[in-house]
Amino acid sequence: MKLPLISGVDMCKIVSKLGFVMVRQKGSHTVWKHEDGRTTTIPIYSGKKLPRGLIKKILKDVELPVEDYLRRI
Repeated sequence: MKLPLISGVDMCKIVSKLGFVMVRQKGSHTVWKHEDGRTTTIPIYSGKKLPRGLIKKILKDVELPVEDYLRRI
């Protein structure tokens, strides 16, 4: 099964609910950090969905299983 595509804004909402805080932004890229040290970068492309490979990378960075991702979208 293919991962559903979502926008960068929606991905930011998901990681925010997981306890991540945006620590900085440069251009369209936001950097998110968790208090336990995990970090990830999420691009905010206006009106565009994130590519599947990038979604997989972000899920790996935040240690969120695909099943949990599917429930949260």
